[in-house]
Amino acid sequence: MTPARQRPPQVVAHRGASEDAPEHTLAAYRKAIEDGADALECDVRLTADGHLVCVHDRRVNRTSNGRGAVSALELSDLSALDFGSWKTRDPLGGRIEEPDWEYGPEDREATSVLTLERLLELVADADRRVELAIETKHPTRWAGQVEERLLLLLKRFGLDAPRSSEESPVRVMSFSARSLHRVHAASPTLPTVHLMQFVSPRLRDGRLPEGVPIAGPSIRIVRSHPAYIERLKRSGHQVHVWTVNDPWDVDACVGLGVDAIITNRPRAVLDQLGR
Repeated sequence: MTPARQRPPQVVAHRGASEDAPEHTLAAYRKAIEDGADALECDVRLTADGHLVCVHDRRVNRTSNGRGAVSALELSDLSALDFGSWKTRDPLGGRIEEPDWEYGPEDREATSVLTLERLLELVADADRRVELAIETKHPTRWAGQVEERLLLLLKRFGLDAPRSSEESPVRVMSFSARSLHRVHAASPTLPTVHLMQFVSPRLRDGRLPEGVPIAGPSIRIVRSHPAYIERLKRSGHQVHVWTVNDPWDVDACVGLGVDAIITNRPRAVLDQLGR
């Protein structure tokens, strides 16, 4: 392993503080900010009526009390669903130990479907700099409309065309090189992250798709191919690793000098880093 960098890695809350609160809810992101996360990570999908919402799965079955594909539902349909109480139920329908967040009928906004617009408002209202890593989910029936709507929304917040990628508080991530190409073509200074579940043979030398400065390997890649992470760093790329929850994996990432640790447990990782 290479020596650790002097600058500690950024701690990114994966779907919010999703170990403690329901993923992709306002409650999870509020807790992540409260916990001190440097950045928030979210997945975005386009609804049938053109709204970007923070939902990981293609269907809402796992994380809500509803059924159906996000792309086939309108925002009003999603807003009627409960995206929170599943967190305190076991697979057989019983209750489990309550997490750190408090859920109740009065917390409707905190546990309903979260639009990307509302998340951007939350970040804008934070009393410190909080960055945002937005993952576009593909394939989808809406194809390039996802990136088009995303860039239009970022433009409303003045975030679509930063002076430089280093200054940008927002970055766009995807497993789809085509999605990243669309973003880069429309906004060359908006940083992009190429997510990877495995190392593609054509990229084993440390290259990334054209115009993409940041690699996003899984923690499995870090465990199995630490030399590849070193190769990425030597090629001048930043490395953002997901999803890092185990303390040993945190140490491994620090030892390799990764630039960002994406985790469900931002407070625990910050504590381990002495922050």
